[in-house]
Amino acid sequence: MKKVLFLCLALVLGLASVASAQKLSPLGVWTNAEKKATFEIYQCGKKLCGRIVSLTVPNDPKTGKPKTDSQNPDPKLRSRPRLGLVFMQDFEYDEDNKWDDGKIYDPESGKTYSCYMKLLSPNTMEVKGYIGFSLIGRSQTWTRVR
Repeated sequence: MKKVLFLCLALVLGLASVASAQKLSPLGVWTNAEKKATFEIYQCGKKLCGRIVSLTVPNDPKTGKPKTDSQNPDPKLRSRPRLGLVFMQDFEYDEDNKWDDGKIYDPESGKTYSCYMKLLSPNTMEVKGYIGFSLIGRSQTWTRVR
């Protein structure tokens, strides 16, 4: 009887460790703490990318027209719409539910940063943009919408 109990316990612990070692997926639609927009993380080739899928305030309050990438350092890109804008690129799976070596573009400032995404739970993700070393930078917590 002790052997059966021991085998059952070992099986339960083994299944629990396999479940906790499984990779969480960032694929889906997310929002940040400010809830100004929603973002879709999707597969682009062998890497992950992100695009803006909705804006809480989609139109420029001054002009009433859809918001554009007006702060882009390239004047040719300033008229492209923010809605649908691919602003995250080149994320590769690293380890421990972390995708690294990506770039994130901030359309409000026109600046691009190195970035990583790390899933903290199935519905919560840390997104950190930085220059140089990831120890210094700005983190946001994103929440899964779907």
